[in-house]
Amino acid sequence: MKIYLNDPFKRNPESHRSLESLTEREKWDSLSTSKRIQYIWDYYKLPIVITLIILYIIGYMVYRHVTHKDIVLYAALANVNAGETLEEQLTDGFLADQQIDTAKNDMTLYSGWYLTDDPSSEYHQYTYATHLKILASIDNEELDVILMNKEAFDAFAQNGYLYNMEDLLQETDPSLYEKLQPYLVTNMEILEDNAKDMIYDSTLEYVSETTEYPMGIDLAEASMIKEAGFEDTVYFGIIGNSPRTETAVEYLNYLFS
Repeated sequence: MKIYLNDPFKRNPESHRSLESLTEREKWDSLSTSKRIQYIWDYYKLPIVITLIILYIIGYMVYRHVTHKDIVLYAALANVNAGETLEEQLTDGFLADQQIDTAKNDMTLYSGWYLTDDPSSEYHQYTYATHLKILASIDNEELDVILMNKEAFDAFAQNGYLYNMEDLLQETDPSLYEKLQPYLVTNMEILEDNAKDMIYDSTLEYVSETTEYPMGIDLAEASMIKEAGFEDTVYFGIIGNSPRTETAVEYLNYLFS
């Protein structure tokens, strides 16, 4: 009998086994790294995708929890253009003055809010968007104090958005009330009117029921506002549904410090 030493089958009979006859382990061992990755992806893509989504959600929740800061006060500028220096005084300056831990707390200052009935004003196009922002902020209790010019002050007053500053200061800080009493400004709130009816009947005369009370503070003598050099008077008001009135009063005191 002849033996062929170079016959590969004689040396390794396993090399001629069919793919179907291989075990799963042998099939896996026979694959290259790239084919192994492709195999895993082809057969397990759905569980992999679901697992990655779950890990992302968990990671995002952990990140938000670690980096979350409580907002101690929401403030806004309406028809007031403050420079970078003043905005820093109105935010970081207040937090530092109150010795508030900025690692866990922060303050929000909305800017770029404009309210005007003058169609020729360059800011008239922003009025509608500002109305929406104001309504959303008040509804969500995310607006506490407002710094504004006279036109914006009138708009906030007429809609009944502002606290009676005399009552609030007398109740929360009588000494501050005595200090700021000369700067209290009265404005008018419209309780009821027929403005909507006049849309459908132009022959009607405008009729309204109003009330007046001190709902603003003239900031002309507030040091940082005075130094900013505004041409028009800037007024301060506290939003009527603010859940942070004590902090809002402290903010007012800070402006005059």
